[in-house]
Amino acid sequence: MARIVFIGAGSVEFTKNVLSDLLTLPGLETSTLVLHDIDADRLATAEAMARWMVGHLGLPARVEAHTDRRAAVDGADYVINEIAVGGFAATRIDFEIPARYGLRQTIADTLGIGGIFRALRTIPVMVALGHDLAELAPHALLLNYTNPMSMVPRAVYDGTPFRNVVGICHSVRDTQARLAGLVGVPEDEVSFVTAGVNHQAFVLKFEHHGQDLYPRLAAAVDADPALRRTVRAEVFTRFGHFPTESSVHGSEYLPWFLHHDDQVELFRIQVGAYLEWSRENLDTYEGTRRRLAAGEGVTVEPMSELASEIIHSIETGTRRIVHGNVHNEGLITNLPGDAFVEVPCVVDRAGVQPTRVGAMPPQLAALNRTFLNVSDLTVRAALEGRRDHVHHAAMLDPNAAATLTLAQIHDLVEDMIKAHGDALPEGVR
Repeated sequence: MARIVFIGAGSVEFTKNVLSDLLTLPGLETSTLVLHDIDADRLATAEAMARWMVGHLGLPARVEAHTDRRAAVDGADYVINEIAVGGFAATRIDFEIPARYGLRQTIADTLGIGGIFRALRTIPVMVALGHDLAELAPHALLLNYTNPMSMVPRAVYDGTPFRNVVGICHSVRDTQARLAGLVGVPEDEVSFVTAGVNHQAFVLKFEHHGQDLYPRLAAAVDADPALRRTVRAEVFTRFGHFPTESSVHGSEYLPWFLHHDDQVELFRIQVGAYLEWSRENLDTYEGTRRRLAAGEGVTVEPMSELASEIIHSIETGTRRIVHGNVHNEGLITNLPGDAFVEVPCVVDRAGVQPTRVGAMPPQLAALNRTFLNVSDLTVRAALEGRRDHVHHAAMLDPNAAATLTLAQIHDLVEDMIKAHGDALPEGVR
């Protein structure tokens, strides 16, 4: 019987998606589902939802709920992390203060000023969790969904004795399905190799029965005016390989788009998109809470979430290939060895086993290293309490550097540190 812990279970819609899989995949029916959140009201909603789902499906699974994290993770086999430190209020800060300086962002959770400060808020909590796991569940697998994915798992790996951490994200899988559709080839007949850094990985191999499909993709892009007006198609055209992240999200990791009004218009970039989505998520949560209070329940719909599929593969031996974010250690030879990189992984009873990719094309590795410079300095800032490294990370961020002067970046960082206050590591604040 697997003990599966949700950290940040009050993210109720996401918890529902993972539970829908766990409760419908064969072989996991007797699992113990453990919910943890520091918000007691949200935790109560998540608990009511989980108990309703288990009862609705008539399963023997057990449900626990704890506001005490240590009680939740004690003896865990799997820990699924989905926290958002500071919630909507912190997200507003991440957008509104940079906007006063004229700095545009779209999602602000992976790189850039928003990504840096999201990491600085999240890493202290994750380091504490890593220490808890090292003591109370040393053999557990930590599956992290929380962004920034290049920073959060690395902080656990570097900052605690706990090493069994894998970051997971749907972007590679969704991109591969999208590309197969664009060239009109069934996805299960396409040979893919996709790797790099999360949210800036690239499809390195795209073949059908040994035939390179990139010429067909280039023709499809040329024939579609709407597709040409996307950042990812522009990056594909200029760099020769298709990126895994959406155009809205990918635009803010690069220096060539958000600072230019004509590029924002040409590529239809939704500035501030995540702030609006976050408001909608609050409405979704309230709707779910009201339905549960009224005894109406929720829809149980399998979503093929990566966490549930990984757990299923390990518990049942069902072999899968997933893309995980793991400690590099030579998996991608021309990226830093201490970075967390996104590579194909085999998952079965032996666990999550990363595969070696070798060297990426040099132009892609160069782009990834620019991304990882910001990640590296941010993790160091958090773990070492180095306020100066927060400034260094911000100065090296491609979007901030393309938009603001060094003096403006300095002042912006200071304003952000003041606004986030006690949520930041002690040495930084």
